[in-house]
Amino acid sequence: MRDAVGDDVGSWPVGEPGFWRQVVERLVTAVLVLDTAGRVVAANPAAERLLGRTTAAMRGADAHDLLHRDADGNRVPRGRCPLLRALAEGREARGEGGTYLRGDGRLLAVSWSASPLTEDGSVKGMALLFADATGDRHVHRERTARTRALEDLNERLSLVAEITDVLGQTLETDEALARLVRLLVPRLADWAAVDLRTGSGEVHRVAVTGPEGRDAGFQGRRGPAPEEVGEGQDSPLGRALIGGESVLQERVAAVPPAAGHTPLAALHSGFLAAVGASSAVTVPLGTRDRIAGALTVVRTDPAHPFDEGDLVAVSDVGRRVGVVIDNTRRYGRQRAVAEAMQRNLLAPLPRPGHLRLAARYQPAPAGSQVGGDWYDAFTLKDGALALVIGDVVGHDLTAAAGMAQLHGILRSLAWDHTGPPGAVVDRLDAAMPVITTVPLATLILARVEGDPDTGPWTLHWTSAGHPPPLLLSPDGTACYLEAGQGLLLGTGPATGAGRPDATHPLEPGSTLLLYTDGLVETPGSDLDTGLDRLRRHALAHAPEPLDTLCDRVLADVPPGSTDDVALLALRVPSP
Repeated sequence: MRDAVGDDVGSWPVGEPGFWRQVVERLVTAVLVLDTAGRVVAANPAAERLLGRTTAAMRGADAHDLLHRDADGNRVPRGRCPLLRALAEGREARGEGGTYLRGDGRLLAVSWSASPLTEDGSVKGMALLFADATGDRHVHRERTARTRALEDLNERLSLVAEITDVLGQTLETDEALARLVRLLVPRLADWAAVDLRTGSGEVHRVAVTGPEGRDAGFQGRRGPAPEEVGEGQDSPLGRALIGGESVLQERVAAVPPAAGHTPLAALHSGFLAAVGASSAVTVPLGTRDRIAGALTVVRTDPAHPFDEGDLVAVSDVGRRVGVVIDNTRRYGRQRAVAEAMQRNLLAPLPRPGHLRLAARYQPAPAGSQVGGDWYDAFTLKDGALALVIGDVVGHDLTAAAGMAQLHGILRSLAWDHTGPPGAVVDRLDAAMPVITTVPLATLILARVEGDPDTGPWTLHWTSAGHPPPLLLSPDGTACYLEAGQGLLLGTGPATGAGRPDATHPLEPGSTLLLYTDGLVETPGSDLDTGLDRLRRHALAHAPEPLDTLCDRVLADVPPGSTDDVALLALRVPSP
């Protein structure tokens, strides 16, 4: 087969040779004709110009070996060439993003299509059409870069939003910071470390995490906190803690801190060296006038360093985390005040003859707010023993203060009025909106009537919407005292004869438990389940000493409770 664009074009299936030669030569699309072995048979002028090679120089050469290269200019293995596979199979093929080698040594990005040339049903060669795709590739690269930039921005914004949401779900500083570093690694960084200022004038590294949760041995380290601008400025950590400056280290030099550098510089540089940092970002936690600490994030891959966009995102995270830390510290102080108030108001228990009393107060678990639960026991002027268990609605310092108000008022009313418990609670309900800030509350007021040494004893009580007392009998049975139930305090004055009262004899050897709802209500479980659990557990420990019984009952509360618990127990002596 001679030159297919010449006078002898037997390989062209149809038409006049002269006509086809003119068509091919005038095409602005480059055309190469290959034989069945992939050798160049012919080329049109457009192909010569695009490849920087003459037809004479190309004729007979293996087109793949001569032209086909990868993006770095290296030869492409023949088995990976789609054009050779199409030629061997006698089928059409096309491709985008191939690279050809020009005669001047430059690489040419091409898009191409190939069609088999047949004669009498037999493949005689291949017509290869190709075009310069350099411009298209440039556009593609720009489009890809823009897309990746948008994806990176979206990921950063999503991460910041998720961090804000997750940190808002806890009021404990340690838990908030543990959640923070778990979110940052590995989504944004390979390592993350948090340093906090302490009240003792130190910087304490409180959270470190890396691949698979490793901490590189740096968690718990401390150093003196810088106090003035200029102090600690020899390290990004010092600059963040003092000047509120966010620092981007696009390339971390693997050089240990020089002698004489501050402890903060040593801490920072030592950490970066220990984890193999290639780039790092250090930002303050909080605003310039209220810096709680610093956050450092690290990447170890030199091909993927932090950039200015990462600096902006991490700085935003730092500001938000600073607000969370400030809130959790304020909450911690408030919680400590509320707990101290409650404990100080829980008066020592009396020792009324042979009757025995025990009580427990258990604050809400970490991460929950303090409530308004309380208990009380005192001897009335007629010799009866008063028992109180109550719960002010709310979970904050206000609830604790409301508990203190009710505690004092109820003691005064009960001492001054020797009538039934229901009448005393009616008076408390009427006074509550006038002389307290309590909106709603539940309580049980009970009188244990009888000689404190010899008995017999009777329980006389009323309940303002409170969980019922549990009575453990000496015969190994238990029952809830459901009678005497009335409305919550704060729902309005009682109608008719006033609040209901109930009485029940207390057998020798029996035990009475008064408790708040935190003992029987847990998330994911209904009240009946909680009451049944308390009854079973209390019965199982009923033979034990009263203090031991109280401890066992509290220990049996399942995890997940978010409320505080008050428990008051009375044991009647055995005969």
